[in-house]
Amino acid sequence: MSRVSIPKKLRRQLYFSRPELSQILAAYSARVAAGEWRDYAIDHLAGSATFSIFRHTHENPLFVIEKKQRHRKEAPQFILRDRNRVLCRSGTVGDIIGHFNKLPRLVTG
Repeated sequence: MSRVSIPKKLRRQLYFSRPELSQILAAYSARVAAGEWRDYAIDHLAGSATFSIFRHTHENPLFVIEKKQRHRKEAPQFILRDRNRVLCRSGTVGDIIGHFNKLPRLVTG
């Protein structure tokens, strides 16, 4: 399918802002340092941006932080998913990051 055949309103991509991405990467790097997470991926689709977190590179993501915006004038919404289950929804990425502190942590001995 060529880009010309996609309606203009569906071509608009959404991105994480620099402050949003900084908050996500700070939380991510703390868990990497603790040995809990190992890899991440950032994807941009029409109307959403996702930050996927992996324990191992070749597995499905443990968590996905999604930024969605249905309409240009609407404020974006952030969604934290655990595989296919929604764990948290918020208007700010800070609330989503704060939810990570409530999640169980990997304990190694």
